[in-house]
Amino acid sequence: MMKRLMLLGAAPLAISAIMPAAQAQDATVAKRVDRLEKEMRAVQRQVFPGGAPAFFEGEIAPDTVPGERIKAATPVADLTARVDALEAQLQTLTGQSEQNAFQLRELEKQFAAYKAEIDKRLPPAAATEAVATPASLPVVTTAKPPTPTLASTTPAAAPTKKPAPTPAASTKPDAARLALVKKVEIPSSGNETKDAYDYGYRLWEAKLYPEAQAQLKQVVTKWPTSSQASFAQNLLGRAYLDEGKPSLAAVAFYNNYKDRPSGARAPHSLMYMGVALDKLGRKADACKAFRELEEVYGDKAPQDVRTDAAAAKAKARC
Repeated sequence: MMKRLMLLGAAPLAISAIMPAAQAQDATVAKRVDRLEKEMRAVQRQVFPGGAPAFFEGEIAPDTVPGERIKAATPVADLTARVDALEAQLQTLTGQSEQNAFQLRELEKQFAAYKAEIDKRLPPAAATEAVATPASLPVVTTAKPPTPTLASTTPAAAPTKKPAPTPAASTKPDAARLALVKKVEIPSSGNETKDAYDYGYRLWEAKLYPEAQAQLKQVVTKWPTSSQASFAQNLLGRAYLDEGKPSLAAVAFYNNYKDRPSGARAPHSLMYMGVALDKLGRKADACKAFRELEEVYGDKAPQDVRTDAAAAKAKARC
């Protein structure tokens, strides 16, 4: 009987001790369930954007503290990290762009100074060029004036007129030159610009340099913006150089590089300008032209130009 009474007395005490623990466990489970439901609703909003607010109510409050970021492993945190990375990359690119712009401005200043210096030093082409014959009949007269006779030098014969040279003496040199020119075939592909340049090239290849110069000048004057103009102006400089006129050659090469820096023969002209300046004894200016070739075109210049420039630099001792 006593044992029963003791058990009955202890039962309320045990029940009272168990109740708080059960209530605490229920509260923990309820919190976990609430948290899981909130996370599930957040996931549903990501999967089904624009859902009805009755089912997908807002769970993420606006950021009220400046600079504070959501640190939880959620899609928003991932997007925040990606945006931060993009901002850092944008800042890096902006810095690189500003550096490139500054370097480009410096190069433009150096090139402008170099151009001004060359313009001051090189003589104008119009002042020193010889008058060329028409391109339609590029024949150069090589006959010398007739030698005065003994009678014409005496005082008694002074009032009389000089005897006119015989036709054979005046036309024989012209005929010989004309025969050489006639041997050069005139191309007729139908492309007027290309045919005109090709004819100038054939004259140059035949070592008829004055005739080639007249033909090539016509190409540059008539079609200054065509692709053949760069070829023609460069070959004009080559014709002067091969004829032993490095001063005129340097002017022709420089004009081609200045007027058509993106032309197909612009690197060639810059390299040959250095060669012409070296022939004139202006080694410092020649070395500047070779450096300009490396800085402006670099590896974009054709391989043959780079090879010839290396040999020319060694010869000029740049």
